[in-house]
Amino acid sequence: MKLTMRLGERSYDIIVKAGGLGRVGQLINLDRRALIVTDTGVPAEYARTVAAQCGKAKIVTVEQGEGSKSIAGFEQVLTAAMDAGLTRSDVVIAVGGGVVGDLAGFAAASYMRGVDFINCPTTTLAQIDSSIGGKVAVNLGHTKNLVGAFWQPKLVVADTAALDTLTPRHYANGLAEAVKAGLIADADLFELFETEDAREHIEEIITRSLVVKKNIVERDERENGPRAALNFGHTLGHAIESREGLGGVYHGECVALGMLPMIDDSKLRQRARAVYKKLGLPARVTYDGDKLMEYLRHDKKSGAEGVKTVRVRELGQHYFQFAGFDELRALAKEGVR
Repeated sequence: MKLTMRLGERSYDIIVKAGGLGRVGQLINLDRRALIVTDTGVPAEYARTVAAQCGKAKIVTVEQGEGSKSIAGFEQVLTAAMDAGLTRSDVVIAVGGGVVGDLAGFAAASYMRGVDFINCPTTTLAQIDSSIGGKVAVNLGHTKNLVGAFWQPKLVVADTAALDTLTPRHYANGLAEAVKAGLIADADLFELFETEDAREHIEEIITRSLVVKKNIVERDERENGPRAALNFGHTLGHAIESREGLGGVYHGECVALGMLPMIDDSKLRQRARAVYKKLGLPARVTYDGDKLMEYLRHDKKSGAEGVKTVRVRELGQHYFQFAGFDELRALAKEGVR
């Protein structure tokens, strides 16, 4: 399956295909220096498969997990780019999940004020959501994505065969973002989760999720309006994730929990919980309200009095509403406990 993100001169193709990692060089010029960024949790042969298609490649492998999505991890990748002799005509390639994509993308955006970036996502989370749209960042302290940029890739290749190596928990983690896409904009996608086996329809799930995000990003590349819809579940989700120390629970699991309080209809909320149970996602969490609000106040989307939240009134439709911190605390208490 081929999609195209249409952003004028920043447009790029998105390929969703089993075996795609072996075809990257057929889709874009790799006859140049390439820095390939991966992590210790990704099978090493994935990066080697891409490296074999490049003119001259250097592979840098960071430690698996959110700890690498940091200023120190950012420096490690930039230093590797410098040591490899990358110039402005060369390329940084991410081969891994969302952490690798965000880290490599931010390095590509920053090195020599910007070099080409190719994203080869290998997890459900990255293939369904984070690999497209151009948001790249690292964490600062316990705050998610506080330092970053908008830097669109030149190509995205989602090799669905790579998902076969994921643990059940990692596989389910990414599906939370597809549930999000269904809740905010694609009722049929949400209902697919209710009636079918997700693994048997994974290419359709990935493609439909990417279409939802692509359509929104094309209207609002830098989140000045409609793109904020993609933050559904992330307001409280990031606070839960930060509270857990950026690693105790997975990003998709936190987004899943963060979506529940933002679903107005109690019956739809119960349907969402049933989908979570089917997929292996958490449906409830115990939390410290004061701690959660402390992290929320440091979120980059927060203002002095509260946050513009994304709500779902009925399946496939979303709207925006400002919520003060006290209201958010009450919503969280009702929705995620």
